[in-house]
Order: sequence, then C-alpha cells, then structure tokens
Amino acid sequence: MSDKLVIIPTYNEKENIEAIIHAALSAEKMFDVLIVDDSSPDGTNEIVKRLIPAYNGRLHLEIRTEKDGLGRAYVHGFKWALANNYEYIFEMDADFSHNPNDLPRLHQALVDGADLAIGSRYCNGVNVVNWPMNRVLLSYFASKYVRIITNLPVHDATAGFVGYRASVLKSLDLDKIKFKGYGFQIEMKYKTWIKKFKLKEVPIIFTDRTLGESKISSDIIGEAVFGVISLRLRNIFGKL
Repeated sequence: MSDKLVIIPTYNEKENIEAIIHAALSAEKMFDVLIVDDSSPDGTNEIVKRLIPAYNGRLHLEIRTEKDGLGRAYVHGFKWALANNYEYIFEMDADFSHNPNDLPRLHQALVDGADLAIGSRYCNGVNVVNWPMNRVLLSYFASKYVRIITNLPVHDATAGFVGYRASVLKSLDLDKIKFKGYGFQIEMKYKTWIKKFKLKEVPIIFTDRTLGESKISSDIIGEAVFGVISLRLRNIFGKL
C-alpha cells in the first residue's frame, strides 16, 4: 500500500472514470486512488467495481447514498484516508481538467515542507485552456475577492487540485466544514492557513472538461461569495 492517496469524487462520470483511474494509477511515485461515488445513476460505480481486481489493492471505492455536495464527498474521503493511515492525501477531478501527471509535483511540494500544496491556475499568469472568457474571469476574480476579504495569501483560492499532509486534516474538525462547491475549497485553504500551516502553490495548466457536463450552479457561486464573508467574520469573532 502506498502512503499517497488520490480522492476522486464522482457523479455520472462513466465517460471519464476508467481513463482517469488508469492515468492516476500510472503516475510516477505510485499513488493509490479512492473513488467516492454519490450513487451515480449512470453506472459509474459499477465500472469502478469491475476495475478494482485489476489494480491489486490500489483502487478503492466508497459509495454514498446521498448526493449532498462536493465538500461532503471529500470529507467522506478524508475520513477514509485517515482511517487507513495515508500520509499524503490529494483531491482531483474525474474529468481530466486536472492532469494526473502533475500529482508527483504536488507530492514533491509536500515532501519539501508544504502542508498544503495547491495546483494553481493563477500563480504564473492565467493558465487555463478551453474555458470561455466569462468562466475564466469569474474564477480569476473570485480568487482576487477571496484574497481581499480574508488576506489568504493564495492566488487560486478556488483550486480543486490540491494535496494535504495528513496532519492538516487531523487538525481540522471535518464535521464542521460547512461549504460544498467553490466555498468548500476556500474554507479548507483558509482554515489550514489560520492554523499556521504552510501553503505552497504549484503552477499547473487547467484544461476544461471534454466529456460530460459541468456541475457548477448559481447556488455554488453564491455560497462562495457570501461564504467568504462569513469565514472572515467568524474568524474575527473567534468562532471559526
């Protein structure tokens, strides 16, 4: 068993799931993979079940009965990872918007002393491929907004391609993580930072999904906008 786990949350990802599993498990430095599937009606988890025997204990599956957000899926995966004694725990999308070949670079940042490694689209300019301009601007200025409101020293606060040391996740009360989409990614980075852990941005190129459909919604955007203010206020008043 590796000491490195990649958590990939899924809901209706049958077009991508086999390829992303193979790519992640083929990355250098030997990562294990946990699929956290929210009972996809398209049969995503059935594909994963079929693949598990071929990977000799490196591929795992958790099926949740309720679809209640990306954040909850990751928290489920974090708890599983800690229970199974993984030291380095990574988040990655199932749709190849995150390149599995960048996993070793995130891992190296952790080995070199970071507690949270962030695959960043914006620390070296804007490195996004195939996104319409309105999405690029929304994402870019969302991170600027987070930085202004919270002072979080990160260029890509909504990044979803990240790696944690287990010590970070153990220090957080995962049951009190409130947000689900962009808000979840911001909340995790902010809570990690205010606990004085070291954050490191690693430049990546983000490529928009080519198969399946985007799951972003106005509710997720609203959660991020207003959630940032609540995070800052809760921290100011010592209630975070």
